[in-house]
Amino acid sequence: MVSYEQRRQEIEHYFDRTAADTWAKLTSEAPVGRIRQTVREGRDTMRAQLLAWLPEDLSGKRVLDAGCGTGAFSVEASRRGADVVAVDLSPTLITLAQERVGSAEMRGTIDFRVGDMGHLDLGTFDHIVAMDSLIHYESEDGLRTLAAMAETVTTSIVFTFAPKTPLLAAMHSVGQWFPRGNRSPAIAPMALSQLQRAVASQPEFTEWQMARDFRVSRGFYISHAMELTRK
Repeated sequence: MVSYEQRRQEIEHYFDRTAADTWAKLTSEAPVGRIRQTVREGRDTMRAQLLAWLPEDLSGKRVLDAGCGTGAFSVEASRRGADVVAVDLSPTLITLAQERVGSAEMRGTIDFRVGDMGHLDLGTFDHIVAMDSLIHYESEDGLRTLAAMAETVTTSIVFTFAPKTPLLAAMHSVGQWFPRGNRSPAIAPMALSQLQRAVASQPEFTEWQMARDFRVSRGFYISHAMELTRK
């Protein structure tokens, strides 16, 4: 099993060096190939759903965008009035996000930071969002990160995980036949039942409950969203 530290280094290297240009293009409106287009469409659908789970008016609310990438979610939350702390491991992506924010109209603010979403001391938040940022970590590490987040948020955590499905397993199996040089770090699927058991039994989640969930399956993008709310 890959350790949290090793996987974190892989993720940082990939997004900061190996595929920085590819990711910048994917998260823009520039033309992309058919496969990457399905990923773009899937991510757009997922982002819209997570935003729909937050209040339309976020004035005066603090939101943590954990694994913010190029900042698309942070911008939308700020437009609703939120004061956003946007964190990512990749300095390259944080720089790109800051450049893109320069042309956005916002009611709130965005504080971009380079760092590890699981080891932050940034005070209390009203909402935490982790879109496709936990999917690269083993289940135990992902759950530990969620538990750490739960200690710093008052209202909700909305996040995504990679569901264990036959299709996703087949895609991973095929992927093992290709060089990893220009591909993202491995995705670690998690069974929904495992997540449900953890929230129901682990003491860190005693004050939390599962609320809404939503799955996107668009070509090469497969992701499951979950909302945790305080009881």
